Amino acid sequence: MPSEIVKKNLRTNRLPHIWCPGCGHGILMRAIAVSIEELNIDKDKVCIVSGIGCSSRAAGYMNFNTIHTTHGRALAFATGIKIAKPELHVIVISGDGDLTAIGGNHFIHACRRNIDITTIVFNNNIYGMTGGQYSPTTKTGDFATTAPFGNIDKPFDICELACGAGATFVARGSVYHVPNTIKYIKEGLKHKGFSVVEGLSICPTYYGRKNKKGSAVALMNELRDKCVNITKKESVNEKELEDNIYIGVFKDTITPEYTDEYKKVLDKFDK
Repeated sequence: MPSEIVKKNLRTNRLPHIWCPGCGHGILMRAIAVSIEELNIDKDKVCIVSGIGCSSRAAGYMNFNTIHTTHGRALAFATGIKIAKPELHVIVISGDGDLTAIGGNHFIHACRRNIDITTIVFNNNIYGMTGGQYSPTTKTGDFATTAPFGNIDKPFDICELACGAGATFVARGSVYHVPNTIKYIKEGLKHKGFSVVEGLSICPTYYGRKNKKGSAVALMNELRDKCVNITKKESVNEKELEDNIYIGVFKDTITPEYTDEYKKVLDKFDK
């Protein structure tokens, strides 16, 4: 990121950040800042909301209107902000645990309401800040501090969950495929409705060590090798299908947006 964008969009007095060496979250935070800058969105019209976790610390580093909320409740706070100030670009930054475990109920209902909020999921497949517990996206068989013999749960596919719950824009990028990830975030910000952009991140400290996956570079190379654009899904064979992680746009539809519908109800009482 050019230095002028850093000075404009990050709170440099809060740096250096607390993320571990090799963590992918800084790349995703940069992608959000670049997306806002390239879309030329008025900073005063941006509100970034986060919950609790490694990913949620990003809000404190970003030089916009920001709010750091309670665990799993970022979307609840964001919904209130959007209804009160529908002209704002409300962006939620949340982790895989924050969003789909304690915050899972808020997530599915925000999807079904189709409220105009852009949710960026920093998914590193682990609870990093609190000691490396397995999360709803930890793969079956992978290890964590709370799964010393391997995780027996089946993981959520966040994009499939969002599509099924009613989100109208759903995409997945990664910290390796940065230009694509920025493109998806920009599309999510422009979309009128509930947008979910999952950013596949890396956690070399807890997830990487527990699963003997090597360095941060090795984890990045794994994303490089396994990520395939969703447009190619029909052309790969069944064996490749098992190992692939699909990135790209999963859903892009237009349906009535929640705050617009809410205003119609209020207008009836004003007449």
